[in-house]
Amino acid sequence: MTNSSSITQFLLLAFADRRELQLLHFWLFLGIYLAALLGNGLIITTIACDHHLHTPMYFFLLNLSLLDLGSISTTVPKSMANSLWDTNAISYLGCAAQLFLFVFFISAEYFLLTVMAYDRYVAICKPLHYGTLLGSRACVHMAAAAWGTGFLTAILHTANTFSLPLCQGNVLDQFFCEIPHILKLSCSHSYLRELGLLVVGGSLGFGCSVFIVVSYVQIFRAVLRIPSEQGRHKAFSTCLPHLAVVLVFLSTAMFTHLKPLSMSSPSLDLVVSILYSVVPPAVNPLIYSMRNQELKDALMKMITGSISEAIKGLFSSAQCS
Repeated sequence: MTNSSSITQFLLLAFADRRELQLLHFWLFLGIYLAALLGNGLIITTIACDHHLHTPMYFFLLNLSLLDLGSISTTVPKSMANSLWDTNAISYLGCAAQLFLFVFFISAEYFLLTVMAYDRYVAICKPLHYGTLLGSRACVHMAAAAWGTGFLTAILHTANTFSLPLCQGNVLDQFFCEIPHILKLSCSHSYLRELGLLVVGGSLGFGCSVFIVVSYVQIFRAVLRIPSEQGRHKAFSTCLPHLAVVLVFLSTAMFTHLKPLSMSSPSLDLVVSILYSVVPPAVNPLIYSMRNQELKDALMKMITGSISEAIKGLFSSAQCS
């Protein structure tokens, strides 16, 4: 039995005991991480550099890519390092920082997805009021509210979780520091306080889900009334990527936290946690770029422009030499 004051580190769940499998995990996570960095980095750079994309929808998409980069950078590099160096330890302060950052980025992302649903609703259902309701100042305020709400949520959960006395050891059945697995180590009824916070957070998330569903019911009703097939296709192409991201985010997170205890096992929990914490940041750029012709054109323009500049630079240096 240990006291939380004597815990200096936590032991995370290892992906494998054999060295070959540990290295396989390292290379697999490295590939996913690089894909997330490349995809989200390209979206951020394209939107920032192309003035044609300086609209509310792409402003929120840029924020989403920043949050995706933050969330995957919170968990994956540490897991990769542990596999590479054949360890599963994380310091007490490192665990607290990881939990804070993960809750911050995940919470802010879901609030931002709610804001993005409102953006699509106004664009399709109230197009004449779009400039008024979603001006530059309003967009900045809504994005700041999403980031700020995520920060406040993370502060509350982290402070409350790590104020609990821990006497059930220091082994976490997860590959990163997550609230439910830390609560299992608590030896005090004070954990009910954190459960209360989780219920409040879940209720807030449920309210956001209801708002998104209602928004999309109104959006689809409006789109189906558009007489032109080209108009319907354009409207769907801007809405379906966002809806797909929301569904991936919600389905994996809900299955992780609401699945029956009879289905719970370390290996299954590990796979599902990867699905909701690692996969979405890597696939979100692909989802958004597949059906968005405007974004694809801007991305190709930026890449070809960079290649042309590089070729000109090579010719210039060759001529000078």
